[in-house]
Amino acid sequence: MLKPSPIELEFSRKYDQEHAQQYLHKHQDGVARRLSHWRDIQVARHALKLADEPNLVLDLPCGAGRFWPLLAEQPNRVIMAADNSAAMLATARAAQPAEVVARVNTFQTSAFAIDLGPNAVDCIFSIRLLHHIQHAEHRLAMLREFHRVSRDTVIVSLWVDGNYKAWKRRRLEQRRAAEGQTAQNQNRFVVARAVIEGEFKQAGFQIIGFEDFLPGYAMWRTYVLRKQEA
Repeated sequence: MLKPSPIELEFSRKYDQEHAQQYLHKHQDGVARRLSHWRDIQVARHALKLADEPNLVLDLPCGAGRFWPLLAEQPNRVIMAADNSAAMLATARAAQPAEVVARVNTFQTSAFAIDLGPNAVDCIFSIRLLHHIQHAEHRLAMLREFHRVSRDTVIVSLWVDGNYKAWKRRRLEQRRAAEGQTAQNQNRFVVARAVIEGEFKQAGFQIIGFEDFLPGYAMWRTYVLRKQEA
């Protein structure tokens, strides 16, 4: 049974079967997307090494399972995968190689109320979620839930400032505001590096390291965090 979450954000409701299929094919569409996926895998592989190659990993949200083959590269790794969307889970199980799917234990849950006990996994692997979270109180709620469930490390990616694409996005948003356009449909957000790193500390994490998708240019940054006990 899906554990009820105290927080439900609007963007999470869109992932029905049609959106799940679109999400699956998005990262395979054209040369640029395939190169982007290759770089995502490269960054994620390095992050897992920084996290000391955790043995029991929770992929949350797992989306269409595009990181499952990477997680399965370690033959003894136990892989759990969860998503708020049942359609995403079904799409992932159908799309990924059968020998990989056989190693993945999937379940439906919210990142704000994970249906696992304290210290249940070695590492939470959370790619492309935090950039959807606009408000600090929601990011902190999620990070504190990650702190509860992870025994050791957390890997997260999000959009940060201090790069060319973030500068361009800020100028675009300023122009839209000047033209009277609202951001009510916006569901992806840039967070200042100092802000998110402060939130990591508030939630009880130490930063082990990070890697930028394209340093100085792209907004994507992946952090590896280690849990600090209170």
